Amino acid sequence: MTKNIKQIIYKLKNKKITLSIAESCTGGMLAQTITSISGASKVFKFGIITYSNQSKIKFLNVPTKIIKKYGAVSEQCCYEMVKNLSKISDAKLNVVITGIAGPKGGSKLKPVGLVYIGIKKGNKTKITKWFFEKKKRESIRVNSVKKSLELINEFI
Repeated sequence: MTKNIKQIIYKLKNKKITLSIAESCTGGMLAQTITSISGASKVFKFGIITYSNQSKIKFLNVPTKIIKKYGAVSEQCCYEMVKNLSKISDAKLNVVITGIAGPKGGSKLKPVGLVYIGIKKGNKTKITKWFFEKKKRESIRVNSVKKSLELINEFI
C-alpha cells in the first residue's frame, strides 16, 4: 500500500492538488496513512476527526436535522460533511468517511460494516456506500482507508 500512497502523493504534487480530510469511524487512519509518506506536507492541508455527532455539527456544520432524520452514517450526512469540509479547508480535493466500525452500534438498517465515503473536487462530488462484511473493527477501518485512497486516485 505504501507504493500506492507514494504514487498518489506524487500525482497530487504534479497536478498541484491539495487535500483535506474529515474522518469519523477511521479515527484519523486515512490522514495518518497519507502523512506517513515523506513529502505529504506539500499536498496535505489538514485532517479533522469528527467522531461524534456533535463534532460533525460544530466543526463541519452538518445540520442537526440531517443527523436526526437520516443519522450520522448516511448518504445525506456524508454529503453535508464533504460539502462543508470543502468550504472550510481551501483544499482542491476533500475526502470524508463516516461509518460503523463496530463491533457494536449497528442495526438491521445500518449494520456494522456500513461506510460512506464522500469526495469532492471542484463542482464534482461523489458519495459511495460500502458494506464491509468482515465484522472486525480493524478490517472495516483499513478497508475504508483503502477505498478512500482508490477514490482519491480516481479523482486526481
